[in-house]
Amino acid sequence: MDQTGAYEDDLSPDELAFQRRYGPWDAWTPQQAKEVFDPTGLTWWIAGGWAIEAFTGEPRPHEDIDVSMWRKDVLSLVDVLDGSFHVWAAGPDGLCPLYDDRKTMPERADQVWLRQHALGPWLADCVLNRDRNGRWVSRRDPDFDAPLSEVTWEREGIRYYNPEIVLSFKAKLARPKDERDFDVTLPLLDDRARAFLADYLRRKEPAHPWQQRL
Repeated sequence: MDQTGAYEDDLSPDELAFQRRYGPWDAWTPQQAKEVFDPTGLTWWIAGGWAIEAFTGEPRPHEDIDVSMWRKDVLSLVDVLDGSFHVWAAGPDGLCPLYDDRKTMPERADQVWLRQHALGPWLADCVLNRDRNGRWVSRRDPDFDAPLSEVTWEREGIRYYNPEIVLSFKAKLARPKDERDFDVTLPLLDDRARAFLADYLRRKEPAHPWQQRL
């Protein structure tokens, strides 16, 4: 039976295949994420395309929302959201629920997904960040750590990654949307941000074409 009619018409073949396996997304905005995460009392911040949009003021399409938080807080998140949202670990080994007596976070999973129930869409992709003595550790450059306050900025009560941090993540992916994000962000970067990104690319992505533009 063809059930493609249950999905949006403009999905790419890859996105359609993904949704048919894992379910659809109806991702929150940063403000909606704030309404859920602020009451938890846990530390969280926004990554990815929403962080780029907040910094540049340039609207862009969003397939999901990347909410970052400390990995050490994930089981506290499960407890505080119990009864409101289902939390699933996501990683190379697939998805598995975290609830009741199954609250062991798989070692290789570095994200959790949230939804309200089995028939509901996924609402948020939470990227789990390790810390080193309370300092933020870069997932792309594990030797680098810094206070969270130095790699994020805040607007209207919502904390976002600094643009150079977002672009350091995006450099490895080099998707069309990442190229667009670089194009709109580059003119707005100050000397410090440019130097950070240039140093990161020199060490981690030495052949990356962005280097010539920094």
